[in-house]
Amino acid sequence: MRLRLTPRDTSYFDLFAAQAQHLVTGADLLAQLLGADREGRVQIAARISDVEHAADEATHGIMRRLNQTFVTPFDRDDIYELASRLDDCMDLMDEAADRIVLYKVEALPAQVSEQVAVLQRCAELTAAAMPRLRAMDSLREYWVEVNRLENQADKTYRSLVAALFDEVTDAIELMKLKEVVERLEDAADAFERVANTVETIALKES
Repeated sequence: MRLRLTPRDTSYFDLFAAQAQHLVTGADLLAQLLGADREGRVQIAARISDVEHAADEATHGIMRRLNQTFVTPFDRDDIYELASRLDDCMDLMDEAADRIVLYKVEALPAQVSEQVAVLQRCAELTAAAMPRLRAMDSLREYWVEVNRLENQADKTYRSLVAALFDEVTDAIELMKLKEVVERLEDAADAFERVANTVETIALKES
C-alpha cells in the first residue's frame, strides 16, 4: 500500500457498502418475484423499483461527494466507474423484473431461477467486498469467484436460449422470454464488470 501524506475522505467506503447492499435486496426480491403469482409479481416489482430508486440516490450521493472532495481514497475516475458499475447491476435487475410484469409472462423456465441464484450470490459477494476496499484486503477471492459465477451464468444463458428456441412455439412468447433472460444475463455481466473494476483498483493501490 502506498504511503499517503494527506488526509482522505473515507466515507466513500461506507457509501459503496450501502450501494452494494441495495443489490442484495434487489436480487433477493427478484428471486421472490419468480415464484409469485401475477398480482404478487406486480407488488414485488414495485418494491424492486423502489430499491432501484434508492440505489440511484446512493449513486448520486457518491457523485456529489466526488465533486465536493479534493482528496479521495483512490483515483477519482475509478470511484466514478465503480459507482456507475454498481448502479448498472441494479438497473438491469429492475429491467428484468419490469419485463416479467409488463409482458405478463406466465411460466418462466426453471433455468431462470439458476440465473437469479447467480445474481444473488454475486450481490452477496459484492456487498461483502465493498467494506474491504478500505484496506484493499482479501479482494482477490472476490473477483475470482464472481468471474467464475459469470462463466456459469454464460453457460446457463446459452443453454436456456437454445431450449427456448426448441420448446417455445409461439413467436411472441419466445420474444418475451428471450428479453427476460437476456436482461438477467446482462446483470451477471454487470456484476463481473464491478469485480473487474475492483481488481483494477486493488492492483493500482498495491
